[in-house]
Formats: sequence, C-alpha cells, structure tokens
Amino acid sequence: MTDTARRAVETAPLLSRGMLLLFAVTCGASVATIYAPQPLLDTIAASFGIAPGAVGLVVTLTQIGYAAGLILIVPLGDIVDRSKLILVQTLLSAVALSTVALAPNVFVLFGGMIVVGLLAVVVQVLVAMSAALARPQDRGRFVGLVTSGVVIGILAARFVAGVLVDLAGWRVVYLVSAGIMLLLGLLLARVLPRDVPVASTERYSAVLKSIPRLFLRDPVLRLRAGFAFLVFASFSTLWTAMVLPLSAAPFSLSHMQIGLFGIAGLAGALAAGRAGRLADKGCSGRVTGVSLVLLSLSWLAIGFLPRSLVVFAMGVVMLDFAVQAVHVTNQSLIFARRPEARSRLVGGYMVFYSAGSALGAITSTASYAHFGWAGVCGVGAAFSLAALLLWLLDTIKRT
Repeated sequence: MTDTARRAVETAPLLSRGMLLLFAVTCGASVATIYAPQPLLDTIAASFGIAPGAVGLVVTLTQIGYAAGLILIVPLGDIVDRSKLILVQTLLSAVALSTVALAPNVFVLFGGMIVVGLLAVVVQVLVAMSAALARPQDRGRFVGLVTSGVVIGILAARFVAGVLVDLAGWRVVYLVSAGIMLLLGLLLARVLPRDVPVASTERYSAVLKSIPRLFLRDPVLRLRAGFAFLVFASFSTLWTAMVLPLSAAPFSLSHMQIGLFGIAGLAGALAAGRAGRLADKGCSGRVTGVSLVLLSLSWLAIGFLPRSLVVFAMGVVMLDFAVQAVHVTNQSLIFARRPEARSRLVGGYMVFYSAGSALGAITSTASYAHFGWAGVCGVGAAFSLAALLLWLLDTIKRT
C-alpha cells in the first residue's frame, strides 16, 4: 500500500447519517435504472415490435453496458477524486435516461440502454467510497446499509415502474428517473467530501491490467466472484421472466400489481442487512452456506405458480433474502482484502454480478418461450444449486 493510501485509510472520516442515507438513495435510484425495464418488457416489445422471445435483450444490453462500466469506469475511483467521478456519472445518467425515454426507434433504444447501464456503475463508486470513509470495525455495517439502498432500488423500481406504466406508459418511467438522477446530482454536489486523498498513484492502464491479476492470485476473490455470478443469474431469472406469466391468463395482473411482489421481496432483502455485521464478526462462511440453501429451496415455492400466488410470494421473499445476504457478505470480504484497490476490486467483482444477471435475463425469457414457467424454475434452481455446490466444495477443501 502507498503512503498516501495508508494515510487515507488511517484518517478516514466517519460518514454522517445524512450522507450515508443520501448514498443509499443514490445507489437505489441508480440501480433502479437497470432493473426498471423488467416489468415493462411486454409494453416495450409492443411499442417497437420486438418478438417475445427476444425482448430479454433489453435487459441484457443494459447489463452489458453495466459490465463495461465496471471494467472501464469504476477502477478510476482508485486514482481520481471519487466525488467528481460520482457527480459526472450522476448527471450524465440523467441525460442517458432522457434519451431512452425519447427513443424514436429500437436502435436508439438499445444504444441508450447500453449507456444507461454504463453510467449506473456510480453505485459501485459510492459503495467503495462508503467503505473508504468507514472505520474497519464498521465497514461491513456501512456497506450493508448502502447496499440495502441498492436492493430497495432494485425491488421498488418494479413497483414504481409498474404504477407509472399503467398510468402514463413506459417512456414516463425513464423521464421520471432522469429527473430523480438530476436532483440527486445536485444534492451530492453539496455534501460530497472534498480533497479526499486518492488510494493509488498508478496509471489508468496499470490499474486496468491489475484487475485480472488480483482475482487470479486471490482464491477468496475468485470464490466470491463465482458466488456473485451464480446467485445473480438465479435472481435475474426470476425477476426478468415473472412478468410474463403474471400478466397473462389466468392472473392478468397489471404492472402495478406485479410490482407489489417487489415490495414483498423487499422485506426479505432488508432482513438480510445484518449479514454485513455477521461478516465483521467472522461468520461469513456460515452466512453464505445458509443463504445458498435458502436460495435453492426458494425455487420450490416459486414453482407453485400458477397454483398459489401466496406460496410464490413466499419464495420471492426467500430468494431476495438469500441473494442480498450473500452479496453483502461478498462485498464485506473483498473490501478488506486490498484497501488501496477497493474500486477495482468491486469493479471486477461486479463484472461477475452483471454477467450473471445478463445470463439469467436472456435464458429466462428463452426458457419461458420454449418450456413455460417450469423451464424458468429449472434454470433458476440450477444456478442456485451450482452456487451451493461451489460453497460445499470450498468448505470441504478448507476442512
């Protein structure tokens, strides 16, 4: 670690509650721009004449943009002023969202979706900044709180988007999102800390080259990246495809009603917020194992659709609890590995998250088109069981 990075860690100021709340809200609003299309897929497909089996491409392209941002933008947080980086991304995100809202054809829509995903990685710069401003004994708790904002954004986005699309159409969803990001950018400009020392003096090219080496050399990073890929593939499998059976007969639910399942899932995700504290206490392995068992079991309940919406909702709560618990634990562990490289670590880690989400999105809609809801559940359960198997093999290896 450089002397500058060491001083930054040792003198890290505490986050105020107001700043922590604003970070969480900004993270939630930013990540919502990635997941807002999921309950809108049928109306977007109808608007542009996209085939039902290919409409998952809308989500996949956003995730591709997000993955590119993780590789190219997030690592900048180690070598430039994070406050300025956050402001630029937030304000440009408002512009990109406005472009999607006004898209005249499918080409502008797809291009805009990629840029929206590219800029949404401001979430990870904020999470890394939260970790940098926290004392070591509080890091897991602070990361858990900010990440809770991310999960609220993911799940609440579906409900809010559902309400807006029912009232005024899918384009309004993106116009409202653009306004929110502009407002948050103005607020952040007032409260973000100034003159926070950068963690590294390396060149940008050196920072990018170091990312794969960090993961290749550290088995903990590789393991946690594998968990991220698989659990978010499972997560995206559910949330991308569920609008298709719920909006069709016999349920014929509105987008607002479908969004209520996001509120149900929110309860489970928030309950997992304590995972960061348990990780701080050295219980990361146990938390991960229990969470992956619950994730696998959740698909049994999710498979009750269309026989029981109540059991299905219980499965949604279980799945969101498990995914959030694993995610918070993952981040708490990776931030402790290399304090001077937190931005590039979280960027590299989230590439696996984004890749898993993209895979889940495209395979879920394709599975539904060919095999119905049973096919979706089979794919989601396979991702979950693969993550559990990975945890079991690692546990056996370490005993």
